[in-house]
Amino acid sequence: MRNEPPGALRERVPLPARHQEPVLDVVVPVHNEEADLERSVRRLHAHLRETFPYPFRITVADNASTDRTPLIAARLAEELPEARWLHLAEKGRGRALRTAWSHSAAPVLAYLDVDLSTDLAALLPLVAPLISGHSDIAIGTRLARGSRVVRGPKREVVSRCYNAILRSTLAVRFTDAQCGFKAVRRDVAERLLPMVEDGGWFFDTELLVIAERAGLRIHEVPVDWVDDPDSRVHLVSTALGDLRGIARIGRALAAGRLPLAELRRSAVTTEPPGGLLSQLLRFAAVGVVSTVGYVLLYAALRPATGAQAANALALLVCAVANTAANRRLTFGVRGRTGAARHHARGLAAFLIGLALTSGALAALHHAAPGAGHRVETGALVAANLAATLLRFLLLRSWVFPGRHTPRTETGSR
Repeated sequence: MRNEPPGALRERVPLPARHQEPVLDVVVPVHNEEADLERSVRRLHAHLRETFPYPFRITVADNASTDRTPLIAARLAEELPEARWLHLAEKGRGRALRTAWSHSAAPVLAYLDVDLSTDLAALLPLVAPLISGHSDIAIGTRLARGSRVVRGPKREVVSRCYNAILRSTLAVRFTDAQCGFKAVRRDVAERLLPMVEDGGWFFDTELLVIAERAGLRIHEVPVDWVDDPDSRVHLVSTALGDLRGIARIGRALAAGRLPLAELRRSAVTTEPPGGLLSQLLRFAAVGVVSTVGYVLLYAALRPATGAQAANALALLVCAVANTAANRRLTFGVRGRTGAARHHARGLAAFLIGLALTSGALAALHHAAPGAGHRVETGALVAANLAATLLRFLLLRSWVFPGRHTPRTETGSR
């Protein structure tokens, strides 16, 4: 796989209608699948020949098989011109996918399980959004309304519980992390695969979580799916490994150790047009609304809490809203990537503003103990304006650094 220069991903564009080389590379990861391999690959090959309008390739990725799987895969590669195979000395579905995808030149990369539990009629709808430039990743989902699933109650409960855990712990929005039916654009895979650590069953989940946090577009396709009664997946060990993976990726995201900026499309973080003056005008507009809200909150809280507490509470509420508004409107940052860090730094800027306004309030009470509410409010507004100017400088240089050069939006999420 070629190495891309650092920076945001380029705009998604549709693939040309005429292509000499394979547009789609479908990887079939296998481990000791001598019983199903030939029948499944020939069925997949016939389906693609009949229905797929572009050149394609089928890659059998054998990971450490000890039965006749390598011999069957080699024979299929000789007999079918669109087939190839590769052998890995180590076991692991994620490791097999990483290797096969990394060595493929096809602009769209996919994989499906060798048992073909997912109806192949969903394959073209799966990859079409990637070919058209609409999406970055596509996944089959067994949990959508249009899906038709036949499987035992045990696997049904395990699957739904796992996806519920993902939603509650990592706040994911995709519905089915583990359906063995996925595709990704190669330019995305080139950046994404080095960030994925797992080489086993958690590979899919980790890839999707990182992609979603980076703001990439994930397209879901309802599928018809029939459980394979001869599945080799060991539910207990796989579930424990998945829970460890969730904890690991959660820690990495919380600590900011993943370079998500390398996965952003140019449309995910786009700065509104204009330079410093334009930013100042937008910041001022947000500031006027924030100041009005601050004054109203302070006036409402003052009788019950006292001046200092009312000032702190009103400033805190307005600072959170102000940071969110400036993040989007003044500095053009979209998506959830970096939001926690931005708000944490915005809170630090708030504390500086609180020190300025609280100091002004304390100075007023020391110099004029009998000052009325109007004088008190006027002094706070003046101090708040000074704190606002300082806050703008902090937002520009520290909270949202590097957001000073105007850029044009070139794509859509």
